[in-house]
Amino acid sequence: MMKRLLISLTVIFLVAACGFGGPEKPKNLISKETMVNILIDARLMGSATFIDKQKMLEHGIKPENYVFEKYGIDSLQFASSNAYYAYHIKEYEEIYNTVTDSLERLKKTLNELKLKEEKEEKKRVQDSIDALKVKDSLDINKIKDSLTTGTLKKQIKKDEGALINPVSYK
Repeated sequence: MMKRLLISLTVIFLVAACGFGGPEKPKNLISKETMVNILIDARLMGSATFIDKQKMLEHGIKPENYVFEKYGIDSLQFASSNAYYAYHIKEYEEIYNTVTDSLERLKKTLNELKLKEEKEEKKRVQDSIDALKVKDSLDINKIKDSLTTGTLKKQIKKDEGALINPVSYK
């Protein structure tokens, strides 16, 4: 009998300790919209830190604290809000679906901008190449002159044998 009572009490304490209600709603719960923005910024900051952390430090940005400072929160507030939303799985799923969609849209927009810049750069390069293709000013075949080739040849035949045309005296 004592053994049964001990087992029952143990089970009751375990159930009470685990709590069926999940974590209590924090007093300073971060809103869903702000949580979405925090997670987006945290993801972007993580990617940027992976690429060039030194450059960020040179500009006075501390990657570890940037998101917390931007939103005026601390790590405890974020952790308690994250735990609350993680327990309420439907809300957490909404948050993460919004984050995923936003990041995909941002990625698509950045790829479109990159393609546009590449096209503009190719156009600038082609324009520079075209500008360098200047026609040679001595290319006689392409220059329209008052003396055509035929007129020039007739003039040469008429003056054949004379070094210069004499000036008539009066």
